[in-house]
Amino acid sequence: MKPRPITDGVRMLATLDGDRRLFDALIPLPDGTSYNAYLVQGRDRVALLDTSDADRGHELREALADVPRIDVVIAHHAEQDHSGQLPWILDRYPQAVALATARGKGMLVDHLRIPETRVRAVADGETLDLGGKTLEFLHTPWVHWPETMCTWLREDRILFSCDFFGSHLATTDVFVKDEARVLDAAKRYYAEIMMPFRAAIQRNLEKLKRLDLSMIAPSHGPVYGRPAPILDAYRDWVSDRVRNLVVLPWVSMHGSTARLVRRLVDELADRGVAVEPFDMTAVDLGRLATALVDAATLVVGTPTVLVGPHPAVIYAAALANALKPKLRHAAVVGSYGWSGKAVEQIAALLPDLKVEVLGTVLCKGLPQEADYQAVARLAGTIAEKHRALGLA
Repeated sequence: MKPRPITDGVRMLATLDGDRRLFDALIPLPDGTSYNAYLVQGRDRVALLDTSDADRGHELREALADVPRIDVVIAHHAEQDHSGQLPWILDRYPQAVALATARGKGMLVDHLRIPETRVRAVADGETLDLGGKTLEFLHTPWVHWPETMCTWLREDRILFSCDFFGSHLATTDVFVKDEARVLDAAKRYYAEIMMPFRAAIQRNLEKLKRLDLSMIAPSHGPVYGRPAPILDAYRDWVSDRVRNLVVLPWVSMHGSTARLVRRLVDELADRGVAVEPFDMTAVDLGRLATALVDAATLVVGTPTVLVGPHPAVIYAAALANALKPKLRHAAVVGSYGWSGKAVEQIAALLPDLKVEVLGTVLCKGLPQEADYQAVARLAGTIAEKHRALGLA
């Protein structure tokens, strides 16, 4: 897209990637994404904040065709979807210097082979006067890499937040128009990328409290002309609050586990507990991750393959363990044909989750009445635990 103004002297250069359907060879992108760079023009100097993904660099180069001068390039984050065009920028503008955190400088040198002399490390709270436009650099480590930072434009009260508050949306909207849609995409983005760093994000949200924000300009998705909704959403997502919700990833090979899962969903619903089941043979992993953001309980449903859980369920458990949601409880339901250690292996896949294991229901072959009664007892236990948390 052509450079588009967001306020006087500040323009967005958004590269839309509507066809991209996978990020990091892992994260589904149902709505594509954007790679946002921003030009800040002062009286004396011009700053470019971030660049673009290397595979779509021609679009950024076209957008900069009529920009004769760039003095500084702010590298908020070394990941290539933000820094991929930094080598070209530094070649195109030989007087320019890149600014990053000290750790970011080392990563840019390592990842992109940029000469160390072209990158300068900036301190937390350091400022740069462009001439009527003052940039303040705010270190925000582990949002979501160790070297990340944001930039605060004092005069216009704009926070350039990089991945912080981002959303994967290939939209031509410069500013948020459909708030519900963007917040839904931002929650998915948080779930897939930010959730493992919840404690660090809590600290960095506190750091932003002193800022009187008029806009938040992330590196993915539209600009928040009204920052309060996304700030409130992040405070909720990183808090210790959970919902009266069970997330239930499951697989069934011959129908036995499916019967237990259907009965558990009914029993939980009868007790006022919401359930989101996910058939792992046809799952949108982003939806699963999003559901985990504020769920109170994880129940895994698996048949036994040879002597262990189904590989698709192993993946679901490993994903939950990696994302580290604020779950309180976990349980397992499933079936086996002759023998197996599905329960033990599922538990071993969740070492980073501080959860109370509420029990297991494992049937041999098709479920019998005793198995359904055990499912009902498990549902009752889950409901009681949720009530004890004040959720029901």
